[in-house]
Amino acid sequence: MDAYDVVVIGGGPAGYVAAIRAAQLGLGTACVDAFEREGKGSLGGTCLNVGCIPSKAMLDSSERFEMITHEAGEHGIQVDGARVDLAKMLGRKEAVVDKLTGGVAYLFRKNKVTSIHGLGRLVRREDDGWIVDAAGTEIKAKNVIVATGSSPRELPLAPFGGHVVENSGALAFEQVPGKLGIIGAGVIGVELGSVWRRLGAQVTVLEALPGFLMGADEAISKEALKQFQKQGLEFHFGVQIGEVQQNDSGVTVTYEEKGQSVTASFDKLIVSIGRVPHTAGLGAEAAGLELDERGFVKVDGHYRTNLPGVYAVGDVIGGAMLAHKAEEEGVAVAELLAGQAGHVNYDVIPWVIYTSPEIAWAGLTEKQAKEKGLQVKTGQFPFSANGRALGHGDPRGFVKVVADADTDRILGVHMIGPNVSELIGETVTLMEFGGSAEDLARTVHAHPTLSEVIKEAALATDKRSLHL
Repeated sequence: MDAYDVVVIGGGPAGYVAAIRAAQLGLGTACVDAFEREGKGSLGGTCLNVGCIPSKAMLDSSERFEMITHEAGEHGIQVDGARVDLAKMLGRKEAVVDKLTGGVAYLFRKNKVTSIHGLGRLVRREDDGWIVDAAGTEIKAKNVIVATGSSPRELPLAPFGGHVVENSGALAFEQVPGKLGIIGAGVIGVELGSVWRRLGAQVTVLEALPGFLMGADEAISKEALKQFQKQGLEFHFGVQIGEVQQNDSGVTVTYEEKGQSVTASFDKLIVSIGRVPHTAGLGAEAAGLELDERGFVKVDGHYRTNLPGVYAVGDVIGGAMLAHKAEEEGVAVAELLAGQAGHVNYDVIPWVIYTSPEIAWAGLTEKQAKEKGLQVKTGQFPFSANGRALGHGDPRGFVKVVADADTDRILGVHMIGPNVSELIGETVTLMEFGGSAEDLARTVHAHPTLSEVIKEAALATDKRSLHL
């Protein structure tokens, strides 16, 4: 029987990063992963195969198409007859995925991680570790890391299949839907809706909550909704889905809004109402692995489950379902197993929505800070007063800095605008070191760059912006 110091069950961002880091630290490591794409094993989990990476490829392609057809003229570039070759666009997306999933396989070989394709299952505990069923073959592990990720939450009224799809199906439409319905106005819903709206679909978003992006700072969510509605996305909030019916040509959704019954027909319907922990086939019940009331694996502050020698990280333990959060947990648990001080600072994990304009934030919103009893000061600066944004032709949005009024420590930074997915990193670094608004305001930023908006927003917390 093959024996390892660490066996990781799951090859998504949490699992493959945990495996690589454990191997780097000298631990004999195997990773068991059952994900398949086109009938073959494919490392990287949902993120690389059918989530983060392919969706960003499609977002980029659709944004380029929109630029060519609607914005190039402003730059003095005349383009006639531009059209979408959807098959080629989807092919490019798959090529990007192939390169990255193949890259994970290469990293496993480079770091001497044994990769086993198939289902991983906890079998039994022995004196010197765990027996794990790895694709039908038993192997031994001193420690097991459960990193099985999450799955799309299904709406009982609209099970996946036919014209009703989740994120993976929404990235593989063979033609642009004429009318596209989306249930759920969260991150995945608005990103996918943006893609198909730019490619020509009429998009309607149905959301049960009374408002938009309620986890974001109120100023950001208000501006984002205005921008998306301006683009043609149609939103309905506070709706209750009553019935979903499919036929050969599409889907009919009946819902209640403001006390009125409404019926709408769509060519395709994306259900994007969150994700649930994926523990099917893990053998959790038989092994005695403790789950919470929502099905997440219960862990302590060091990612230990109730079973000795079994740890869990990533989406399967709940919290922010973000690939970068999962990766950091994977690194942390590997380092803990090697006797190091693995740690994740959950207070400064960045959130990003890759729409146009992009949305990003980290730390507390102004409302959250006040609810904690903190005295706050805020500074805001628009991209419309930034030379680089104007040169790009995209002056939408702003940066907002929330700081402690007493200590000046930055509590949160919130952005909507061009390339803010990249800009947020600077502020996360500063917050990680407990930096102040003054630190950010005194840091020299190159001119002309979009990052100057961050500096100006920091200056604005003390009412001393220079360029507004």
